[in-house]
Amino acid sequence: MASVLIREAKEGDCGNILRLIRELAEYEKLSDQVKISEEALRADGFGENPFYHCLVAEILPAPGEPQGPCVVGYGLYYFIYSTWKGRNIYLEDIYVKPEYRGQGIGSKIIKKVAEVALDKGCSQLRLAVLDWNKGAMDLYKALGAQDLTEAEASSSPPAQAVLRDCLH
Repeated sequence: MASVLIREAKEGDCGNILRLIRELAEYEKLSDQVKISEEALRADGFGENPFYHCLVAEILPAPGEPQGPCVVGYGLYYFIYSTWKGRNIYLEDIYVKPEYRGQGIGSKIIKKVAEVALDKGCSQLRLAVLDWNKGAMDLYKALGAQDLTEAEASSSPPAQAVLRDCLH
């Protein structure tokens, strides 16, 4: 039986991360919207001041198996700041290849991002999920996530309206 390692992504993982980003976009029926390149991932995530951080889920073969490690999932996150709550971490994407789902890999990625958040003194781990993605919503709720859609919608205007006002 192979084991799973959740680790920080390395520059050399950018090809695999891009492949998984494209798979996620296809799953969400948004393939035409992926404009990022492997080079941009390298430049933006690996340098003195990275714009994002990424964890990868790697399947490690059992002793004696001929194939090497295989990246089967990722969690891409970055830090944000709330003037009311202070430090936050935002989980932009989490994706696990379909054939590896149901094995706890997604939960391990989220828990590792939560550990990073706690280590950095963050008060919240925030994420968004498409309203039709019941599997993801169930996972997040099982991990203790709260749906802020209604609570935040009633206390502030939609983000799109705020952005439009700021640009004009």
